[in-house]
Amino acid sequence: MPFCRINKITTWYRESGETAGLPLIFVNSLGTDHRIWDDVIGGLGSKRRCVVFDKRGHGLSDVVPAPYAIADLADDLVALADHCGIERFAICGVSVGGMIALSSAMAAPGRVAGLVLCDTACRIGTVESWNARIARIQSAGMESIADGVMERWFSAAFRHSRPHELAGWRNGLLRTPAEGYIATCVAIRDADMSLAAKGVDVPTMVIAGAEDQSTPPAIVRALADQISGARYELIAGVGHLPCIEQPDRLAMLLDDFLETLPDE
Repeated sequence: MPFCRINKITTWYRESGETAGLPLIFVNSLGTDHRIWDDVIGGLGSKRRCVVFDKRGHGLSDVVPAPYAIADLADDLVALADHCGIERFAICGVSVGGMIALSSAMAAPGRVAGLVLCDTACRIGTVESWNARIARIQSAGMESIADGVMERWFSAAFRHSRPHELAGWRNGLLRTPAEGYIATCVAIRDADMSLAAKGVDVPTMVIAGAEDQSTPPAIVRALADQISGARYELIAGVGHLPCIEQPDRLAMLLDDFLETLPDE
């Protein structure tokens, strides 16, 4: 099982696919781990070099003391690329992963060749909503937010027709360390990626789930409008995590987008 030490944090990661061509680094959302990308990577096949990892405070990576900032999480991503010997790469991030992707492009100009930003925005939620969520977890634990999060993550059709998968992803949320979850909530609460978005100078595709209640299509589209030349795609019938609900569709969009990027 691959682990590395980056920025003094024990980090779980995995590489797969061909070593030739432009690598793609995936960044997961709040309350999930690398497994949300498994079916997307399967849909891409072995021709793409793909890297997934558990960001700090999640999965099998260390839970380090707060505070976290989006810039810290971006530094972790770039340090992981260094560890893997990857000089130039594309990034696909969902939700806070999209914020991390934007920050990484700002932190490592010339190294990030393209961005795929799924169900994310310059600002996600409000200070009040994040403070309320943090207070609820502190007083009643992760279980107290789980059902509400599932409603925001997944479309009604998914929740009603795929109950066993829903239960599994709910379990994953509950097993996220509360300390790491709260610290990441603070990072999202305090982040405004507007300047980073306006400064993007690489090909970018922005994707929204039509039934996303966390980052509704209007604010995802607003992000796309701030990025010069960004391609915008709306996936019907999915919520906040198209990588879980429609991984084949997301893989197809990714493959089409990556074909437009030079390998070198």
